Amino acid sequence: MTRIGGDAHGQVDTYPHRADRRMPGVGQTLVVVFGAGLLAGSASVAPAATGAALILTIQLLFTLAAAWRAVLVLMSRRIAPDPPPAPVLPRYTVMAALLDEAEILPQLVARLDAIDYPRDRLEGFLLLEAHDTATRTAATDYPLPSWLTVLVVPPGGPRTKPSALNAGLAAASGALLTVYDAEDDPDPLQLREAAARFAADPTGRLATLQAPLRIRPPDPSGSPFLDRQFAVEYAALFEVTLPAMARLGLPFPLGGTSNHFRVEALRAVGGWDAHNVTEDADLGFRLWRCGYRLGTLRRPTWETPPGDMIDWLPQRTRWLKGFMQTWGVHTRTLSGLGWRGVLALVMTLGMSLAAASAHALSLAWVVATVGICVAAGMTPDSQVFAFAVLGGGLIAAWINGAIGAYRAGVPYQARDMLMAPAYWSLLTLAFFHALWRLVAQPFTWDKTRHRRDPAIEVAALAEVDAGREAA
Repeated sequence: MTRIGGDAHGQVDTYPHRADRRMPGVGQTLVVVFGAGLLAGSASVAPAATGAALILTIQLLFTLAAAWRAVLVLMSRRIAPDPPPAPVLPRYTVMAALLDEAEILPQLVARLDAIDYPRDRLEGFLLLEAHDTATRTAATDYPLPSWLTVLVVPPGGPRTKPSALNAGLAAASGALLTVYDAEDDPDPLQLREAAARFAADPTGRLATLQAPLRIRPPDPSGSPFLDRQFAVEYAALFEVTLPAMARLGLPFPLGGTSNHFRVEALRAVGGWDAHNVTEDADLGFRLWRCGYRLGTLRRPTWETPPGDMIDWLPQRTRWLKGFMQTWGVHTRTLSGLGWRGVLALVMTLGMSLAAASAHALSLAWVVATVGICVAAGMTPDSQVFAFAVLGGGLIAAWINGAIGAYRAGVPYQARDMLMAPAYWSLLTLAFFHALWRLVAQPFTWDKTRHRRDPAIEVAALAEVDAGREAA
């Protein structure tokens, strides 16, 4: 059955901080003007001292980032006990926003139907765009379970994932709600764990729980460079950073999938910002500003990596553009964030943007400095502190990635560690691409092309081989 969705755009009207309000606030303008004026004045009076101060500032930021990673590693070791099962399982809404996913739809439906939750308390929406005839036809032709319904999003702009999710939220009847992507393979018991953790919250202020996302490489023994680095990056984020921040009682940017919500809290903050291309990052801080808390789950969702550069770069560009949008939205005013919210905003979005802008430049500086010293036959004594700072940051990032990879069961070998700086340098390309897109096309959604999970293909081939042997 196909239903027409509810209001896809009105959910955010009750929330004042939105990405479509592009003009900077008074405070943001004053900071930029004052900082630019101070830098220009200092450079004109004492250029050498100004340059040295800037370099020292960058070095201190690298040191701070390394120290922060160490804190996260230590805090992520604290394992919270499993809550008792929920005494009564609430009605649960499952949503998946799809666009141009006709090929992968059967795989997603099979995985959603494997969820271990009472069917009489489960409601699901496949959120499809009106113009996407191929996916709509695939959904009509494929036998859907009785609890899963096709919901066509009303046409109109912006045509984004959060806009579709708002249409689903308007139609949702569950007390709890979760969002999955087309390529997701969630643990069948994930909904039960989330229901138990929500039920165990004595305050009722726990609004969302983020499940860990784990990347399943196409071939663990020889997957491409980008896939391996992407898998480690995800492992560091979802196995170390987010659990540690949750245990520190800090807000954090949510992942775009496998986040579970109290529907009442989600509606209270106005749903998703339809103009923000990383609506998940924005929503984590939005819930915090409205007095809610965030937590994490243990049961994961498996995904496939984006693949080659032609798919990786648009996805990472969209993420960084959305981080810029979210940074602009949440620094327009700091009211409601508190010092912990400001700390979390700076150490997640702020540091991510700063690091992405500087990775390639830092690597180029190291290579150039070493090359000059080798050619001149001298040692870079004047740069010892700078090399020590970069080395400390590199070691901290390696440890963070190695621990996350171990917990996620992701391969992380010596060659991956040595190649990591090259991967990080690609983030600089994505950063400047995102900066340009923020100005030229702020609300354009770069769709990630999803691939069928190779595990499905391998299982199918194994079944065929078994049948041949039996014959």
